[in-house]
Amino acid sequence: MKFRNTLLLALAIIAIAAAAAYTQRGPLSVALAKRIVVGRLAADALTELPDGLHVGLCGAGSPFPDERRAGPCSVVVAGRRLFVFDAGSGSARNIGKMGFVHGRIEAVFLTHFHSDHIDGLGELMLQRWVSTANTAPLPVYGPPGVEQVVAGLRQAYTPDQGYRVAHHGEATVPSSGFGGQARPYPLGPDGRTVVLKDGDLEIVAFAVDHGPVHPAVGYRIRYKGRSVVLSGDTKQSAAVQREAQGADLLVHEALSPSLMAVLEDGAGQAGRPKLRKIFNDILNYHATPEQAAETARDAGVRYLLLNHIVPALPLPGMDAAFQGDAARIFAGPVRVGTDGDFISLPAGSTRIDVGRRF
Repeated sequence: MKFRNTLLLALAIIAIAAAAAYTQRGPLSVALAKRIVVGRLAADALTELPDGLHVGLCGAGSPFPDERRAGPCSVVVAGRRLFVFDAGSGSARNIGKMGFVHGRIEAVFLTHFHSDHIDGLGELMLQRWVSTANTAPLPVYGPPGVEQVVAGLRQAYTPDQGYRVAHHGEATVPSSGFGGQARPYPLGPDGRTVVLKDGDLEIVAFAVDHGPVHPAVGYRIRYKGRSVVLSGDTKQSAAVQREAQGADLLVHEALSPSLMAVLEDGAGQAGRPKLRKIFNDILNYHATPEQAAETARDAGVRYLLLNHIVPALPLPGMDAAFQGDAARIFAGPVRVGTDGDFISLPAGSTRIDVGRRF
């Protein structure tokens, strides 16, 4: 009986404490939020990373709605320099979630001008401007046509620029730092060009086949003996294989024809013939996971990360179905990318460290 009474008393105390905590949940959550806010605003992932080449997926998806994958976007860190490749919807938010300060972005590189690769660029330019009072616009590199994209976004955001300067003041948001500055580059006769060469860092753009989209490029980034190739949107490409020879990491787009067939059949049964045609049309200008694996194998790369995942993979087990036979074709690691994936290639090492930033 004595034990029973003690147990009841303990349960009563716990219940009272729980009730008290519940009634104070508002103040408690605010107190916790204060601590979290300070930590996050003081953090800068660039200062935490070891010297080397680092690649993160700030958007592993496509135009298809996907809870785990925003629009196409990759961050690349070379030493203490932060670059962004493509800027699909959700890019700016995910870059922040990864712990990077938008104002530290040195430049954006676009692969092509499909809407899903640029529809987050306006927000990204804005966040880069206001987060650290940048006094110069964000450089946006791309093949010819990037001028039109950047000019259009600057025009669309110009009223917002006026509001923010009027509200916060020139000292806080210098108007000279607003928007982006287009930096087009031509491709050479061999279909490639060195876009940036600075000390240990080299960024090369090369033409890929995403027809009828033209121009379309991929990028090869080298830093202190480590290398990564971003395929951009493309069919299986000899150019990607050439540039990826011996690379540590190949980030390659991928589309699953078998899963697209499910959508195509579903659109037909739903009485949406035009959508069914679109689903079929996109098959001919993307690579399959197996083709990406063949490219990785033949180029002798060490790690294959699939991105620009088409279609969305909302159910458990679909990642494996999407990958198909890729793991049997390529002997190295194969990963179906999701937002937050982060791969580090430390300088002076052969290590490939795989993790997540959120």
